[in-house]
Amino acid sequence: MASVDTMAVQISTTFRYARVPRRMETESRDTQHGVALFVDGPNVLRDEFDVDLDDVREAARAEGPLVTARLYLDEHATPGLIQAAEARGFEVVVTSGDVDVKLAVDAARFAAESRMTTLAVASRDTDFKPVVEAANSYGIRTLAIAPGELGRSDALRNAATDSVTLGERTSGGDEGNGSDRGNASETGAATEEEPTTPSRGGGEGSAAGG
Repeated sequence: MASVDTMAVQISTTFRYARVPRRMETESRDTQHGVALFVDGPNVLRDEFDVDLDDVREAARAEGPLVTARLYLDEHATPGLIQAAEARGFEVVVTSGDVDVKLAVDAARFAAESRMTTLAVASRDTDFKPVVEAANSYGIRTLAIAPGELGRSDALRNAATDSVTLGERTSGGDEGNGSDRGNASETGAATEEEPTTPSRGGGEGSAAGG
């Protein structure tokens, strides 16, 4: 896994060399306004969270129409997981390098090229704090999506404009996507838990939601 400093350098370089005018000329204005969802597969699709990718997608869509929904996986991801994600409308990006670096650089490029108005990152990895802060500096709304009550990162949650915890119980007693910040519709209490060892690329059951 890349260090925070290494990722910050990668993000800074991406913003510096992005060719904004050319990119914007090749895309319609409609594609510039909406939510870009980036999912950290190895960090989110773990047995202890039992995450349904449909729930992740809906949490992002609550912020507006999706301009992209990308699931990042490592080379250990199974064909079944990839197929399940694609069936749910995700663009699957498989990398043999660091998943977090690839995701952060792609998200930074989207921000630098004005290809979104909201950045949604589904992860509990604090390494994504620099890209969230960079997007904020561009006037882009940011949403941190946590995979569960035991998978929330205070650093990401505090850096983002809003945050959502999947499967959190709301004040009415129903399970849903509770917001951790005041700008969203529902509020839940934050909890902290020691991180556990991630599985390799996530399990097929995680994508299907049990």
